[in-house]
Amino acid sequence: MRKADLVSIISEKSGVPKVDVLVSLEMFFKEVKASLAGGENVFIRGFGSFVVKKRAKKIGRHIKKNVAIEIPEHYIPSFKPAKIFVDHVKLGKEPEGVYEEEGEE
Repeated sequence: MRKADLVSIISEKSGVPKVDVLVSLEMFFKEVKASLAGGENVFIRGFGSFVVKKRAKKIGRHIKKNVAIEIPEHYIPSFKPAKIFVDHVKLGKEPEGVYEEEGEE
């Protein structure tokens, strides 16, 4: 699935114009990137966590020149899915009793 497909699906299911969905999605991505760049993790309950992981410095090798190079310590973004997300993917459907429809009691 591509971003355009995701925008179309959300627009169809919610009734919100595609342009508004696209703007919201882009702002979400922008804010997640900005938070991670600032060293702040993003936690979304029921979905997962976007976290920054530190990679230690190490020795690598430039293959063409056959020379050892030092790769400095650096930070990389990582995503850790929530348990409910993992269960949803494992089952291939939404776990029962997790999300209740509005109006059901």
